Amino acid sequence: MRTAVAFFVAFCVSASAGAPPAQHVQRARPQASRTQAKPIDTLFAQLKLAQTPEDAKPIEDQIGLFFMQSGSPSVDLLMTRGAAALVGGDKDTARKLFDAVTDIAPNFAEGWHSRAALQLALSDNAGAMVSLQRAIALNPREFKAMSELGDMLEDYGDKTGALKLFRRALELDPKLDGAAEHVKALETDVEGQRI
Repeated sequence: MRTAVAFFVAFCVSASAGAPPAQHVQRARPQASRTQAKPIDTLFAQLKLAQTPEDAKPIEDQIGLFFMQSGSPSVDLLMTRGAAALVGGDKDTARKLFDAVTDIAPNFAEGWHSRAALQLALSDNAGAMVSLQRAIALNPREFKAMSELGDMLEDYGDKTGALKLFRRALELDPKLDGAAEHVKALETDVEGQRI
């Protein structure tokens, strides 16, 4: 679980640093016709075609950048500062910042995902599970949050729930790191050996 927190924090910082401000992103986008696929849909289609986890990684990162775009410069700034505080070990400041994000933008899935990373770092597993559930409810394509919640459910003995989440995550990202192995092991535990 600590690995998930470290990965998430590193991703938040790199995503925030590399992502252009939301207002510039919106201006740079060409007007899409009704038949033209959205960039995020194109990325998910590419993700399904990835042959290896290494091929999938840059596509996952691009999808993560889309997920991190709140549409609000204020929320983006709070997210950047919260991630920096968490990386710097200032968990009290990170908590205040991520709480502000979820208060200001309660429908922003990555605010809840960030809050879950902080809660994991604080060993607040119950809070992290609630935040991850909220992130997934708000963004049903948040495959990393599904995998993280699946890990937690598996640790707590809810193998059926974990299996469902890992399967959902794999539908979105067939090369998601470690997910296929979890599914294989959980299928044996939950559904028994197939003949």
